Formats: sequence, structure tokens, C-alpha cells
Amino acid sequence: MSSLFDLTGKVAIVTGASTGLGQGMSIGLAEAGADLLLVDLVPSSETEQAILKLGRKAYSVVADLLNMNSIGLIVNSALEKYGRIDILVNNAGIIRRTPAIDFSEKDWDEVMQINAKSVFFLSQAVAKDMIKRKEGKIINIASLLSFQGGILVPSYTASKGAVAQITKALANEWAKYGLNINAIAPGYMATNNTKALREDPVRSKQILERIPAERWGTPDDLKGAVVFLSSHASDYVNGHVLVVDGGWLAR
Repeated sequence: MSSLFDLTGKVAIVTGASTGLGQGMSIGLAEAGADLLLVDLVPSSETEQAILKLGRKAYSVVADLLNMNSIGLIVNSALEKYGRIDILVNNAGIIRRTPAIDFSEKDWDEVMQINAKSVFFLSQAVAKDMIKRKEGKIINIASLLSFQGGILVPSYTASKGAVAQITKALANEWAKYGLNINAIAPGYMATNNTKALREDPVRSKQILERIPAERWGTPDDLKGAVVFLSSHASDYVNGHVLVVDGGWLAR
């Protein structure tokens, strides 16, 4: 059974890898045996060092996903460094909190660019390598707001709804080539994106009261999910959005 989850010899790209969920998932993939290309707007030095200590390879690439030229930089860096791409985790994302009545076009466009547009085009670029080998795993990071409307985050909600639908659309087209395209929808996680919520005593209390697990999630809580979706254990799972939320949607 353990061989089903073994990622030894696999190469994974993780975007947004310097901190938070991206860092946790990158380390989880390395713990399962994968080598990593770590992508973020800043060097992923801490993540890289943690992976190297595990005896796996790690290489950090600085790229701005607001610039579409970064797609080629990321894919070419992975192929030059490792010669193949087995796993892509589209984790990078931003959020802007403003009432919908006042939301700016700039905030809308930037959130949609990073959270949705880059997910599609990076997946497309990586799939060209995967399809040649008839094998590959793409994991997109969705959200509870792929299912719900949220408050004060209209562009984030729109982008995460798009992530869920992109996942299904790509699975429909690429499953026949041996690719698995799935998504993880994290619940309320203790990351930089939720700092404002966790520091708001009223909102934080409301959130915790609804989570059956009675706690915020952590980056470690996504390790098992990302390893499962990256491994042979999920070879017949396609177009699925796996919710990791402490029971939030069940209540």
C-alpha cells in the first residue's frame, strides 16, 4: 500500500511555495520522495532549505504570475533543472477585501489574473510535457468560496469558482492522455490570507463556532491530500474538488 503514495523520482512544481499552504504542501511532497521546483514572487529559501534537509532536491524560481512571460520561465526552468514535470500544484493566489460596491477594476483584474488565468495557462504549458509521457498530476487550489459567495471578496470568489470549473474542464479533455486534474478546497486556514479574519475577534469567533473541528486549519493539514492527488493512489480520481475544511461545509 505504501508504494501507492511513493513519489520517489517525481518532479513537482509548486507555485506560492515560500510560505503558508504552498510551503506545507511542498514539504509534504518532498517527504513522500519528490524533488521540487519552488515558485513565488520572492525566493522560497526557507522552503528550499527544509526540503534539502529531507535529502530531496529543491530549486527556487522567482516569478511574477501577473506577467504571462513567467509561464515559460517556470516550465523551462523545471525542464532544464530536472528534465521532466510530473506534478503541478497551482497554489499561488491573492485576495483583496473591499465591499463589492466599491471594488476596483485593478483589484478585480489582478486577482483573476493570478488566481484563475495563470492556473489555466500554467496547466496548459505543463500538460504539453505530461501528455508526451501519458502521465501527470495537476492539483489546483480552490477554496470554500468555490462553493459559497463569501463576504467582501467578490473577485476572490469569482476566481475560486473558476478554479473549480477549470479543473473539471481540463479533466474532461486530458484524462484520456493519462493526466489527472483535481483540486483541493482548503477551509479556513491560518495563513497570511486569513490574517485579517483571525485578528477580527467577532469574525474569528463566528468562523470557529461553525467549524466542527473547532480550530483553524494549518499547512500540515493539506500534506495528505496533496500527496494522495499527486500519487498513483488517485489514478482514477479526475475532475474532483477535495474539500479539507474541518467539517465546515457539513454544518
